[in-house]
Amino acid sequence: MAAIEPAAQLLKPPPSGCDGILSAEAIGFVTALARRFEPTRQALLQRRQQRQQEIDAGRLPDFLPTTHDIREREWTVAPIRSDLLDRRVEITGPVDRKMMINAFNSGANVFMADFEDSNAPTWENNVRGQQNLRDAVAGTISYVSPEGKRYALEARTATLMVRPRGWHLVEKHLLVDGRPISAALFDFGLAFFHNAAALIAKGSGPYFYLPKLESHLEARLWNDVFNTAQDALGIARGTIRATVLIETILAAFETDEILWELRDHSAGLNCGRWDYIFSYIKKFRHRPECVLPDRGLVTMDRPFLKSYAELVIRTCHRRGIHALGGMAAQIPIKRDPALNAQAIEKVRQDKLREVGQGHDGTWVAHPGLVPVAREVFDAHMRGPHQIHLKRDDVRVTARDLLAAPPGAITEEGLRKNIDVALHYLAAWLGGTGCVPIYDLMEDAATAEISRAQVWQWLRHAAQMQSGRPVSATLVQQTLSELVKTLPERVGADGPGAPQFSVAGRILSELATGAEFAEFLTTLAYQYLD
Repeated sequence: MAAIEPAAQLLKPPPSGCDGILSAEAIGFVTALARRFEPTRQALLQRRQQRQQEIDAGRLPDFLPTTHDIREREWTVAPIRSDLLDRRVEITGPVDRKMMINAFNSGANVFMADFEDSNAPTWENNVRGQQNLRDAVAGTISYVSPEGKRYALEARTATLMVRPRGWHLVEKHLLVDGRPISAALFDFGLAFFHNAAALIAKGSGPYFYLPKLESHLEARLWNDVFNTAQDALGIARGTIRATVLIETILAAFETDEILWELRDHSAGLNCGRWDYIFSYIKKFRHRPECVLPDRGLVTMDRPFLKSYAELVIRTCHRRGIHALGGMAAQIPIKRDPALNAQAIEKVRQDKLREVGQGHDGTWVAHPGLVPVAREVFDAHMRGPHQIHLKRDDVRVTARDLLAAPPGAITEEGLRKNIDVALHYLAAWLGGTGCVPIYDLMEDAATAEISRAQVWQWLRHAAQMQSGRPVSATLVQQTLSELVKTLPERVGADGPGAPQFSVAGRILSELATGAEFAEFLTTLAYQYLD
C-alpha cells in the first residue's frame, strides 16, 4: 500500500510503463474531485433507490411538473465545436491499444474510447487505457502484433471522445478518505488532467460521453465537476463538451432538463438502445404488464422504442444540437459470405431508419461497418447534420414510453439469453469487455438485457410459446448444461476460459436470486484484479 497524500491510498502499483499516469499531481487532482463531489454522488445514488421503491409501489414515471418551464421555454445549448459539427459515423470500442489505433484509422468521424461497457475494468485495463489515451493524443501510439504487424495512426484520424464509467461504480484500487473513489471521477479526472491541454493545442478539446444518467440532477453533478476541473487547470469554462447517453427509462423523461443542466458543455444526446432496454426491464421488474418478449423481438421499430428515439431527436434539434443514433451490434462474418451480406443489410436498414427519423449520426462497433453506415448517411443527409429538421410532429406521452411491445417468449430465446450472459461474463472476468457471440458484438449492456430477461421471466413465471412456464429448475438445468459445454464451444484459449465455472455461479445468482441485482458489473467486480 503506497501513500500518495493523506487523503489518498493507492492499493496497487501502476502497470509497467504507466508510472506517469498515477503521478502525485494526477492523484491529487482526482482526489480533490472525489472529496468535493462524493457526498453529492452518494445522495444521488440514494435517490435512485428511493425512486425504485416508488416505482415498485406503483408510481410510474412521468414528465416532471417542477421543470415544466424548462421544457416549454425556447433556449439552445452552446454553439457546436468545429470538429464535432459532422458526427455522421461514430465508432466505439475499449481502450485496448490495437483496437484504439484501428478505430482512429477507421474512417469514422468520431471514436469513443470506452472505459465503461466494452471495457472489463481490471486495474491493468484501466490504467494502461489511460496511457494509451495519452499516447494517442500525443500522436505516438503504436502497436506491433505477435506476428510482427505494425499499427500506427494515419495522417487523418477520428475525433476523440472518452466515456468514463457511470456514477454507480467505484475504482477499488484507489481509496480517498478510506473509501474507493468514484470510477467516474477516476476515469474522467485522469483523462482530463493528462490530455485537456494537448487536445486544445491541437484545435480540438476534451470531449466526453456520459453514461447511465437517471436524472437531470446527475447531469448537474457532471456540470459542476466540469467547472471545477476546468478552473483547477486554468481552462476556460465551456471548453469541455459532453454527449449524454439516454440509456435509462427515467432519463427519457428528462431530456430537456439534462441538456439544460449541461447547456454550456453539451454536445447532444445519444440513444443508447441496449442499456435503455435493460433499464426498462430493471425499473419495471415487478410489473407483469412490462414483461418483454425474446430479446431479438425488442427492436427499434417497436412503438415504445420508436417514441423514445423521436423524443430525443425532437429535443436535441429544438435545442440546436446533435441527436445520435444507437449501436449496430452486428459484425462482419468472414466465414460465410451469405451470412455476412445478411448482417450488412441489417445494419443498412437500421441506419436507414435512423437517418429517416432525423438522427444526425450513428454508432458502429466494428471498423468494417463504417463504410455502410457512412454510405447511408451520405446518401440521405445533406450537410453535416440535420438539426434543421425540428420534428415538431412528434408528441410523446408517458404512456408511449412505457407500453411494452407484444411478442413471444421461446425456449430458444431463454437458452440464448443464458448462453450469451454466461459467455460474456466469463470473458469479462478474464479481462475482455467486448466479445463476438453469435455474430453480434456483445458488451455489458447487451449481457445485462440477457440476464435481466431471465430474472424477469422467472419472477413472473412467464409462459413460453411451447406452453411451458419459465421455472428456476429449467433455468438452472439450462445453465448447468451450458457451463459444461462452454469449453468445447469456446475453446481452451477462448475469452475467459479459466472463468467458466465462476461465471456460472455468478449468473445463477443473477438469474435466480430473490432480489434483482442492479448491475452485473458491480456484483462481479469483486472477482477482478
